[in-house]
Amino acid sequence: MSRIHEALKKAEQERAMSQPDGRAETVSVVLETLTEAAAVSAGPTAMAGAAPAAGLNSESLLARSRETRWSPDPQTMLFFGSDEHAFGTEEFRTLRSRLYHVREQKPLSKLLVTSALPKEGKSFTAANLAQVIVRQHGRRALLIDADLRNPQLHNLLGADPGPGLSEYLRGEADESSILQRGPMENLFLIPAGRVGTNAAELLSSGRMKSLLNRLEPMFDWIIIDTPPAVPVSDAAILAKDCDGILLVVRSNSTPTDAARRARNEFAGRNLVGVVLNGITPDQSPYMQYYYLAKSNSELNN
Repeated sequence: MSRIHEALKKAEQERAMSQPDGRAETVSVVLETLTEAAAVSAGPTAMAGAAPAAGLNSESLLARSRETRWSPDPQTMLFFGSDEHAFGTEEFRTLRSRLYHVREQKPLSKLLVTSALPKEGKSFTAANLAQVIVRQHGRRALLIDADLRNPQLHNLLGADPGPGLSEYLRGEADESSILQRGPMENLFLIPAGRVGTNAAELLSSGRMKSLLNRLEPMFDWIIIDTPPAVPVSDAAILAKDCDGILLVVRSNSTPTDAARRARNEFAGRNLVGVVLNGITPDQSPYMQYYYLAKSNSELNN
């Protein structure tokens, strides 16, 4: 059984196990399982993307990006705080390592993050993954909120909601005016911008592909948050322009059939892994290891 199937099976098992005391999660997090890379076709593989358009110098564009004052939510934006061992941080470091392992096998710089249904933690996962990537020296990451129906990244980061991607796709703004940078070095954001009624049409336009091709050489990773895959087609539209897909499922919540339908939406695409979100601290093996190590250290002092 593949690891993806194992993750879906575990999510279904945990969904079926009711918690008699009804207690809430300590934190609305956690990644539990990643990977199985899709097969790589034989022969040499070129890195996707194109050179920046004439006159678009990467360093000058980044320098012209808007510096804004972000106010991230300390309960969910795990790497803006001072606690290096906050619940969930080690899981995201593990996710980062496994994505780099996949990257050794094939090109992987534009990563689409989605879920089967709403409220499963895709935006939370995308934002924290970008944060943990730029914690490594010299790494530069771009977050794009491509959920033009119900954008959340600007709320999580406490950033300006616009102008953003929708304005760019309508031809109302250029790259430098939609690109934001905040207090975390090398982390950039393109918010969704103005919510409209023609999201699928905007995302399928040639301007979206052109934007990704222009920005790709400037960043180590571009992480794209999209709407859920089952209710609407936006994620499937964007998947063709991305190198890999990360599917978020929520413990005790995501039905297995919905997760399978989401997986089928990306048939033939590079589904690099599954993130199991919504684990409580007592369910996380990483936190158990941390507290055990801490207790042993205290005993030895």
